Amino acid sequence: MALTNEDLLAISQLLDTKLDSRLNPIKNDIKAIRDEQTLIKDEQRRMKDEQTRIRLIIENDVLHAINILSENYVPAAKRYEKAADQIEAMQSDIDIMKKVLADHSEKLKKIS
Repeated sequence: MALTNEDLLAISQLLDTKLDSRLNPIKNDIKAIRDEQTLIKDEQRRMKDEQTRIRLIIENDVLHAINILSENYVPAAKRYEKAADQIEAMQSDIDIMKKVLADHSEKLKKIS
């Protein structure tokens, strides 16, 4: 029995239909994977951009502020250290003046 062209065409169409029905889920899975891959790449780009933005903020703002603070800290600390010594000396002088005033007040009371 010989197959006619119509028979061969019908078999071909059946095979194509069967093949398509089996390939379509695979094609859909591949498309879903590609879409997910695109989303991941987009997220990676956003993360890289955010990382760059944070790095620039650190370099331009935070480090600049830290440098200013450190430049002013040592001179200020030295001023405070010197002022602390002066305050101690003034407190000592005030204590002596209180004793002298108290002594003079008693002497004045005795005189009057």
